[in-house]
Amino acid sequence: MGFLYSNFDNTFGKKEINRVVVPNTITDNLKPNYGQRPYQIEAFKRFVYLYNEDFEGKPRKPYHLLYNMATGSGKTLVMAGLMLYLYEKGYRNFLFFVDSNNIIQKTKDNFLNAQASKYLFNDKIVIEGREVYVKETDTFDSADDKNINIKFTTIQQLHLDLNNTKENSITYEDFQDRKIVLIADEAHHLSSATRNNGELFGSWEGTVMEILKQNFDNILLEFTATLDYDSREITHKYQDKVIFRYDLSQFRTDKYSKEINLIRSLYDEQERIIQALILNLYRQELATSHHINLKPVILFKAKKTIRESEQNKENFHRLIDELSAELIEKIRETATVPIVRKAFVFFGSKHITPAEISRRLKFNFRFENCLSANNDEEAEKNQLLLNTLEDENNPIRAVFAVQKLNEGWDVLNLYDIVRLYEGQNTGGSNAKIGATTLSEAQLIGRGARYFPFALEKGQDKFTRKYDDDLTNDLKILEELYYHTKEDSRYISELKKALVESGIYEDDEKLVTKQLTLKWDFKQTDFYKTGQVLYNKRVEKSYENIRSFADLGVSRRNFAYTLSSGVGRMSGVFKTEEEIETEKIESKDIALSAIPKHIVRFALTQNPFFYFNNLMRYFPNVGSTSNFINSTDYLGSLEVTFSGTKNRLVTITHQDYLQAIQGLLQAIESEIKVNLTTYEGSDYIKEYVHKVFKDKEIKVPKDSERADGQETLVVNEPWYIYNANYGTSEEKAFVNMFARRFEGLGQKYEDIYLIRNEREIKIIDRLGRAFEPDFILFCKQKKESALTYQVFIEPKGKHLIGNDKWKEDFLREIREKERTLKIHTDSYVITAVPFYNYENENDFVRSLEGVLSINER
Repeated sequence: MGFLYSNFDNTFGKKEINRVVVPNTITDNLKPNYGQRPYQIEAFKRFVYLYNEDFEGKPRKPYHLLYNMATGSGKTLVMAGLMLYLYEKGYRNFLFFVDSNNIIQKTKDNFLNAQASKYLFNDKIVIEGREVYVKETDTFDSADDKNINIKFTTIQQLHLDLNNTKENSITYEDFQDRKIVLIADEAHHLSSATRNNGELFGSWEGTVMEILKQNFDNILLEFTATLDYDSREITHKYQDKVIFRYDLSQFRTDKYSKEINLIRSLYDEQERIIQALILNLYRQELATSHHINLKPVILFKAKKTIRESEQNKENFHRLIDELSAELIEKIRETATVPIVRKAFVFFGSKHITPAEISRRLKFNFRFENCLSANNDEEAEKNQLLLNTLEDENNPIRAVFAVQKLNEGWDVLNLYDIVRLYEGQNTGGSNAKIGATTLSEAQLIGRGARYFPFALEKGQDKFTRKYDDDLTNDLKILEELYYHTKEDSRYISELKKALVESGIYEDDEKLVTKQLTLKWDFKQTDFYKTGQVLYNKRVEKSYENIRSFADLGVSRRNFAYTLSSGVGRMSGVFKTEEEIETEKIESKDIALSAIPKHIVRFALTQNPFFYFNNLMRYFPNVGSTSNFINSTDYLGSLEVTFSGTKNRLVTITHQDYLQAIQGLLQAIESEIKVNLTTYEGSDYIKEYVHKVFKDKEIKVPKDSERADGQETLVVNEPWYIYNANYGTSEEKAFVNMFARRFEGLGQKYEDIYLIRNEREIKIIDRLGRAFEPDFILFCKQKKESALTYQVFIEPKGKHLIGNDKWKEDFLREIREKERTLKIHTDSYVITAVPFYNYENENDFVRSLEGVLSINER
């Protein structure tokens, strides 16, 4: 038996989930700047599907589900969205619990404090036309039935309250007569009884399960980044409960995290600190030079005791007081780490001397800009500062800690962790990683959250941009450095822990390859003056939207059934039913025939149709009156009322209002299906020689990609690079192209196949970015001399279903086939469907059709 999430990962499950629409209750009420990422949308869809549909393997009620999501992936956002959805489904009471007080304070800010920078909800929460508030409550007896009521507690306190009842504390009876949603954060702490002996009685875990059983409609939602899939007991417990798995490995693969680099040296402790300070200043100055507002933070890590950390802080302040140009100069002269040497080259180019480096570091790391977080008292006192380190008005530059920040710490601008102790951690062996090393890996995982930035409009600010541009200076803004003493045994153990966590790829398992443009290609006119066309992601413009039709709203009538007493009765054992005595009829009524004040009132009950929001999507609407009367908008729509003859002649104002509210909700849903924040711009041009350059890439050693296919491509003038470090499918495509080249050469000249090493992207109408693997250029030999630019994407069979939208986009480009004039040259922009080795003949026919190979 597989895990619950496997039901959604197979072909049938994916097809079912794709049909699910995330409810407006979620999308409309979460803060827009937390725009949901694809995996978060998937997390919502799975719950909506499970809640509403029956399927094989569906858990029984009361539902007990777990979300296994990576640190930094937005578990709290998913909690917030699910609370909104469950409110719509009739739930009003939510119990949030975790094992740490400082996580509670952070989560209260997320859910309750509208002034907090990480507050997750919109300024106004509106569900089913009514404003809803999120309130904290001590007991559910004092909660109301109109709003979202949350009790926050630690699992320890919850256990005490329920098993040592006292006045005003929560009791098991509170859970019997009302349905409640239990939300457990850092839920791996809830399984200690399961892991040890399976005896739940008297344990925290047993308390939670007892609450869940109090009401058949209760729901328990657990969230954790850490689930021990190697434990037989844990696997047995959670096999039918893990609804979604999005681990650190996938999080990193999807580019939502920083990359991890280990900087080890033979420097003593003081010199390691200075080296980290220099890199901290380099990041800050580099970011400033590119108009990025960044205040990088350093964490100084003690080994075991708070006293050690306090001493580290004292030593640090003394070092800052004594910091000098001479100490900086010593690092400049002795450092061999490439990024440190690169930092000094940058400082030199900006005329920042060692004396000036020392002065700036003294200012940045003065006493009041350093913070200790070593026990509950300190962590709680400094909670606001620790969880808002990215804010402009937060002065903190250095944090000193032992273990307190290993869980529940949200920080995006942590870029350096300095390990202020030496030696391999005890408890480890060749087979088992030491507990301290595991906690260090966990801390590194927390620091790997990506700091969002963008250099141009439309660029995705939340994902890494320079994975395939290893020499780009800004790559350091996408990397976390862990500074330690050179110790091969310890480094080996730490690497193993990081690799197992999924956040790290060992450089020793990668090989650097040089991609070089061929000298002969650089001498061609195409390289010197040829153009490549692509587009960019830009904010969606609604300036040309002038009607419902422009946003995909259909003009079909909205059906509304009038309430009446018509019904029927049937006996259980009778095969014939009583025939209803009154016939149901229908009547179409145009909105223009309904009293205007009713239509206006209906509009005021739905925030989507507030005039300022209408102007966002329909900037040419002019006025609310025009929106109501114009045939481009509501004026052309009708409602089909169904009911008895008597009801159809006595339609009330309340009937009209409810029908129009239903119609508006249907219109809103249709519009939102076609809404997007971004879209693709028109094509832009750039010189070939400015886009395609020599570069370094890293590929796994001894893999298919490590083979550069040199025996085929090195001597072919149509392949512009010295090698093809692509996948097996990409290499199969190049083999096929080589076999077909002669036929192509009869009709075209200046034929060049370029592997796109992420130099350009094309953006579809929904703002989704796509990097085609190859771009084929070829110029007609005849008089018109059109230059074809063809986007090509080889795709393994197992990936075709997931990337269907990309193939649809390629087909759309082919159907539109734009011809653009650039100076005296004309370029035809076109594309072909996916290449796959198994459908190679179909692909060849498509390519020949696009290039009219068989036409005379």
